[in-house]
This record gives sequence, C-alpha cells and structure tokens, in this order.
Amino acid sequence: MAGRAVLNIPSNQPPADHGESQQMLRQQQRLVEQLRTAGIQDQRVLAVMGQVPRHQFVDEALANRAYEASALPIGYGQTISHPYTVACMTAALLENQSHAPARLRVLEIGTGSGFQTAVLAALVARVYSIERLALLATRAAQRLQQLKLRNVRLQHGDGNHGWPDYAPFDGIVVTAAAKGIPRPLAQQLTIGGCMVTPLDTGQEQVLIRLTRTTAEEFCHELLGPATFVPLLSGVAFGVSP
Repeated sequence: MAGRAVLNIPSNQPPADHGESQQMLRQQQRLVEQLRTAGIQDQRVLAVMGQVPRHQFVDEALANRAYEASALPIGYGQTISHPYTVACMTAALLENQSHAPARLRVLEIGTGSGFQTAVLAALVARVYSIERLALLATRAAQRLQQLKLRNVRLQHGDGNHGWPDYAPFDGIVVTAAAKGIPRPLAQQLTIGGCMVTPLDTGQEQVLIRLTRTTAEEFCHELLGPATFVPLLSGVAFGVSP
C-alpha cells in the first residue's frame, strides 16, 4: 500500500513574485492560527492546513481570497468548503482511529475542488474520491496531479453508492448533506471505522460522526451545526448539477 503523500507543490498559476508569495504564505499562517483559536487542536491537521495551497483550488480571480475564513464559489452551484469545516471534518475522522493515519484508507464523497482531497491525501495512506459533476472531477484531477499526489484515486460517479470495489474503508468523509444516514456508505466502513457526514434533518443541518462498532451496530456523535449543498443522486456531464 502506498504511503501518505509528501506535498511537492508546483504552481498551476502564473509564478508570483517573491513579495506576493510571502504575502500569501503569511495569509495561510494567519488562517492556521485562526483555526487553532477556533478550536482545532490536532497538530497534524493544522500542519497540513498550513501546507496545502488553497489558492490553487479556486479560480485565479479568487486567489487573493483563498485564505479567508470563508467558503468560496467554484462554479456549477458548488463551493470550496470553509477552512474550519475541512479541518474539523478531517480531525474528527482521524480521532480515535485504531490505526496510525499513514495506514488509513479513506473514501470521500464529493471531490469538489479537490482541496479536502488534498488535505486527506497528505495525512492518510490512500484516498478514494467520487464526484458526480464531470467538469469538477476533471479540474480536481488536474490540480491533484499538479501537486503530485499519487495516493488518490478519483471517480466520476454517484457517491450515494460508495465504491464497493475498494471497500471496506477506515474512514468516509461526505461533503454534501443527505436526508438520512446513507446506508450503502455505512456498510462500507470497517468495524471501528467512522464516517463524518452532514445530515439534513428538515429543520437544520448537523454534522455527525458515525462509528461502526460491530458488523450490524453503529453509534453516532453530534459534532455541531453544518451548511452544505444537498447530496444528489446520479451523475452530470454538463454545467447543470
């Protein structure tokens, strides 16, 4: 099994001058401190959030806003998640795992820009990621290839079904809100594995961590409020979700 990725970061945008590069680095480090202040305590996650170049996962016109503490549009009605959301979900996934992160196999539902994918890839052994929008899947694949993240496998497909060919997974991250716990995904967890996912209760969205305790039993923990796009079925090839 491949080891976790070592980030080798060539830019997919025109080279910035030294002053601009230093300014972006300072913005990224300020963001890390904001995450720490907001309650992210996992030093592994904070370190990776300080390394993965979020500005390479947004359009060039938004690059100067990449290290703001906010979600940003990536087109097709989708967003790159708030940095706190990415850090929180990643930390929740790693917490209480029986294996070291560098041995974990993780499934991601909703590749989006690829930023969450890159954060996971820097921490775990292997990431399997599914995106239903073909254009986003193509863009994410290009970005991840430019970062030389070789422990990621992408699929354009319907994430509701998971990826049975590579199951079971130690962890699953879902980046869209379902109306209930997606049972096909829960069944693809290892015993002791967990899924971090937003749920739409009809009145609000909440983020939960579902842990598989036995072959047929699960327990869940409420992590807090959430705001995500809905988890849709099927696939899309054009500009409409």
